[in-house]
Amino acid sequence: MIARHLQIARTAFAALVIGVLLATGTAQASYAFYVGRELTEDGSVMVAGAGEEVSSHWLEIVPARDHPDGATVIVGVTQDAGIPGELIEIPQVARTFRYVHMAYTNFEGFPPPLTNGGVNEHQVAVRDVWAPSRQELVDMTPVPQHGLHYSDLARLVMERARTAREGVELIGELIGRHGFATYGGNSHLIADPHEGWIVWEFAGGQGLWIAERLGADEVRVLYPGGIGDIPIDIEGSPDFVASDNFISFAVEQGWYDPASLEPFNVQHVYGDQSIRDYRDPAIKLMSPAALEAATLAMVPVSEAELMARVRDPRVVDDDAGYGQVVSLKAGLPDPNLIRIWNAPTGSVTAPFNVWWLGATKVPMEYAQHRYLTKDSASTFLHPDFQMQEATLFAGRVFKRVMYYACSDPDRLLPMVTDALEGFEAGTRVDIGWVESSAETLLREGKVEEARALLTYYSSSRAMDALSLGNDMANWLNAYTSLTRPEHFPEGRTINTMDPTINCLAIGDPDHSPM
Repeated sequence: MIARHLQIARTAFAALVIGVLLATGTAQASYAFYVGRELTEDGSVMVAGAGEEVSSHWLEIVPARDHPDGATVIVGVTQDAGIPGELIEIPQVARTFRYVHMAYTNFEGFPPPLTNGGVNEHQVAVRDVWAPSRQELVDMTPVPQHGLHYSDLARLVMERARTAREGVELIGELIGRHGFATYGGNSHLIADPHEGWIVWEFAGGQGLWIAERLGADEVRVLYPGGIGDIPIDIEGSPDFVASDNFISFAVEQGWYDPASLEPFNVQHVYGDQSIRDYRDPAIKLMSPAALEAATLAMVPVSEAELMARVRDPRVVDDDAGYGQVVSLKAGLPDPNLIRIWNAPTGSVTAPFNVWWLGATKVPMEYAQHRYLTKDSASTFLHPDFQMQEATLFAGRVFKRVMYYACSDPDRLLPMVTDALEGFEAGTRVDIGWVESSAETLLREGKVEEARALLTYYSSSRAMDALSLGNDMANWLNAYTSLTRPEHFPEGRTINTMDPTINCLAIGDPDHSPM
């Protein structure tokens, strides 16, 4: 009985924390951009965004793997999660696909490693975005909870889906069969070269989920993820798909009355009741609606222009663990040429580096380090990782640039931005010959040579970026040493629970140093 009361108390505390974070506008989350193929410069579907977690982030290229009959995979959350749970095993598939993504170690007590998503060998891209459920659903979540959590779903979509629609169906199937483990509700943006989908998964242990199709002429920004009005007859719509109980459960709970003739608005029925318009939640200095308008103003959108949106200091601050932009192109001749741009930490002061799925390794400097990695403060380094840890960590280098830029953002941030954009422009100049050379090698059957070229260029360019970061940090250190007195705060802790201190935007939605 005591254990049961403790579980109830922990669940209530988790719900309280979620509510406080939403009320104060300090929710750590992730955001995502979708740009339809009719609105982009090269006719590709574009997906972008960032993960907002305190944890260290690092780049991984995960190879395709074959698995024996009877293999399983462990999913779910432990008793350490905000809403406690138990891990479960589910069947593994015979073969999982190659993919590239950013990994991290800590969010809401979920077991590491975690991912918000990336892109796989079939050009299925996925991004995780927070999407809070109404409090009643959070309260009715069983304890201990069982099922796949947001990162499990993102990873399995990358491992198993050949199209965006297949990714949607996979999430629905997995939740229906094994359940959904949650910290309060979540969503995923899934896209391929032809279309995109938003999938919203709800707390409550009822298997509730819904997906909305995004068109070729549409821009959508998720922060949080959300879906508005839907048809009551979902089965008759090509643009929506949902769990079988999606409408009926809302009616049973008294949250929706079909006789009222009111539209079924998913946010109003199942979403957090303090957010009436998920496109304008007043959490960041720029709302999703404002970001959509800014993106539409760039049409036809290029990769460089979408990077500028992801980099905007009114949205990206110390929250952001990384930045990501990927173009999904119909007719791409070989999956080795799938290209993704990644910033190793918040892209407001870090460059987007280019990587291809055909690359075979990542420099140690961009792999996992102990800086901001879960449990590092209470453990020692495993001997096998000594050489990796000895290298400079890209995430830490560009965090230094961010903190220095915060000392005088009006003067310093434009200089940092110019340097980053100039570096990325230099990369784009090279992309043509790198990809055409790799394509020629692939066409001739020289797969290993093509992969070696892609690996060499992306790794070399990433190391050039690290050198740029060191140069910027050293220059900014010299500048601040000459212009600002040394400052050592006294009588306060170095840590804070407020993740949205955005020194680079001066707290003004109409003011940006960029």
